[in-house]
Amino acid sequence: MIRNFYAIAIAWAGIVPAMAQTTAPEDEEKKPFFKFSGSADVYIKYDMQKNPSNTYTSFTNTHNSFELGMISARVEHQGKKVSLVGDIGFGSRVEQFTYNDSKSNVMIKQLYLSYAPADWVKFSMGSWATHIGYELVDPYLNRNYSMSYMFSYGPFFHTGLKAEFAFGQHGFMVGITDPADLKSAMELQGKKYKYFIGQYSYGTKDGNFKSYLNVFAGKRNTDTANVSQVDLVLTQKINNKFSLGANASYNNSNYPQSIAIDKSKKWWGAALYVNYDAPKTWGLTWRTEYFDDKEKLNVYQSSLSNTGGNVWANTLTCNLKVSSLTIMPEVRYEIASQDIYFDLDGNSFKHDLSVLLSAIYQF
Repeated sequence: MIRNFYAIAIAWAGIVPAMAQTTAPEDEEKKPFFKFSGSADVYIKYDMQKNPSNTYTSFTNTHNSFELGMISARVEHQGKKVSLVGDIGFGSRVEQFTYNDSKSNVMIKQLYLSYAPADWVKFSMGSWATHIGYELVDPYLNRNYSMSYMFSYGPFFHTGLKAEFAFGQHGFMVGITDPADLKSAMELQGKKYKYFIGQYSYGTKDGNFKSYLNVFAGKRNTDTANVSQVDLVLTQKINNKFSLGANASYNNSNYPQSIAIDKSKKWWGAALYVNYDAPKTWGLTWRTEYFDDKEKLNVYQSSLSNTGGNVWANTLTCNLKVSSLTIMPEVRYEIASQDIYFDLDGNSFKHDLSVLLSAIYQF
């Protein structure tokens, strides 16, 4: 009897693992992935001319005032083939990011649903941050706290449908969206216009080099201008301490003859980012950017200059990391081809200097 019991037990012990090995991976559904994260930032900036209007880039147009930047809450949920990303922001940074909406301090930054029928393809529908440019709206994702001119005058986000394809080291993205920076398309002359967006990406197998060629094109439903932008982003890791980033953009707007004397206007810019990281607790980034706005689309239009010109901006930022907190002291110096900076007495200058201290918390 005992001998029969052992025989049955040994046989069953061999059968059960075999059944588990053949059935478990196929029958068990992967548990959905869920993540909740967020960030918050505060800053103070001092302009040496004591004039907040000397800032022509996004999010830091203040002087000698402690400011609340943005607090963000992001949720991600991912199943086997479907996923959701929701990102809500609160604060003045969000108000500028969603300037076409109702000027609220509480806004949906991103909300999109995705379906990936295979490992090499994914479809997404909703609203997401633009693929154009090197910098991003969330400050913890940037090495400089103040923003570049190319970020400030390019698109911020897109709302629509896109498809992403991955083939080894190569990636492609194409999509159709509402005009840039709109959560809901507006109607003009009985029409709701659409944009085309696209991206080609390539990276080496070791991940040290990455490149992105980005485009968008379409008709604005605010003035029926045909607008397009071509953008290139390059990143290169040199070693464990040094890395480089580069960004170049060209934006062109063709206006109807009925609303513009100069039918075609453009701006372009280029920037280099030099990053140094010594120990894990601190790093240093120098950004040098040249921005050409000779046709007064952006900077020189808002500065009341009679003629357009260019700006050369240099920003040096230190990243001091204490656990989840990053403290970023920053110095920024700009030189323009025209007098676009002013003091409070109305005197004009071709240069401006500002210092900034920010703190960013990420969880």
